[in-house]
Amino acid sequence: MAGVSADESTREPLTEKSGTGIAVVVSAPHDIRLTERTWTPPGPGEVRIVPAFAGVCGTDLEIIDGAMDPAYVRYPLVLGHEWSGTVAETGSGVTRVQPGDHVVVEGIVPDGTCPACRAGATNLCAQYDELGFTKDGAAGPSVTAAEHLVHRLSDSVALETGALVEPMAVVIRGMNELPPERGSRLLVIGDGTVGLLAAHAARLWSPSSIVVAGLRESQRQLALRLGATEFTTGSIDPRSFDYVIEAAGAVSAVETAFTAPRRGGQLLLLGIAGHERAVSISSDDIVNNDLRIRGSFGYTAEAWRLVVALLNQGSLDPSPVVTHRYPLTSIEHAISALRGHDLPSGEPRGKVLLVPGEVTA
Repeated sequence: MAGVSADESTREPLTEKSGTGIAVVVSAPHDIRLTERTWTPPGPGEVRIVPAFAGVCGTDLEIIDGAMDPAYVRYPLVLGHEWSGTVAETGSGVTRVQPGDHVVVEGIVPDGTCPACRAGATNLCAQYDELGFTKDGAAGPSVTAAEHLVHRLSDSVALETGALVEPMAVVIRGMNELPPERGSRLLVIGDGTVGLLAAHAARLWSPSSIVVAGLRESQRQLALRLGATEFTTGSIDPRSFDYVIEAAGAVSAVETAFTAPRRGGQLLLLGIAGHERAVSISSDDIVNNDLRIRGSFGYTAEAWRLVVALLNQGSLDPSPVVTHRYPLTSIEHAISALRGHDLPSGEPRGKVLLVPGEVTA
């Protein structure tokens, strides 16, 4: 698309003090529209950011379709929980960032006082909000956030790449909780964004092989470019991997994931199969095969900081996962691409990004 590139904007401060802009608003399930939203200056300890890129993912489709557990979403809302942007202005007392900085912002906004938060499990906060779920996200003109949630990107990290911090933090948090052993034969089930990012992140643990199992042959080269040593659309041999990551979020994929680890192997569950969708598994198989199983929900503040550090130092470069970019005014095309509609045969589909600053296709 003309006018969009990974190195997009300069670090010139944005000086507007108040105003309005177009946002992608989901007012209720199946009711998505472009709506004008107003933004105001930040308060003390706050930072106002102009979004540069905002990812859309399968979770956004669940919000649009009304398929998400109602406990985790509050309508109406502005979409956009995976994003990056430029600091426009800061409130009094802010010292860690300044206007013009390229930043990413933690989407989970914990209360900071509950037992989970005090233990560092900010993803399990009893009273948290989340951008793009219960608070307005970044598919709009402006986001205001508390300073401690804002993280600066180095000059070497493109804003487009910064929009991948959120899904990468989901992956890194899970893998840190259940780390693969060096030299493991590792399987990732799922060829979507999270699966591809899991293959990329897995290299940090030095496995002997990284196999991505997917449904679309068109994803092969994308998976290999991001770090997979093998890609398959075939069946998975039971009990043949040391470490398995389920990242597809489909019932059939979860059921396959339970059969793939060797005896004594490890299974990390990252995908969400869907509200009230049941999975059939055998507890005897889990016990008899001595499996180590870990579910991982979202990310912690610690995982977010780690991903930003890894990007800033060049240890991660997930940028190839971005394949499609659309202005906000083409939100319907972005959703269609995410659903796999209207794409040329054989075209890979990785991360789909919205570009709030662009208004024409």
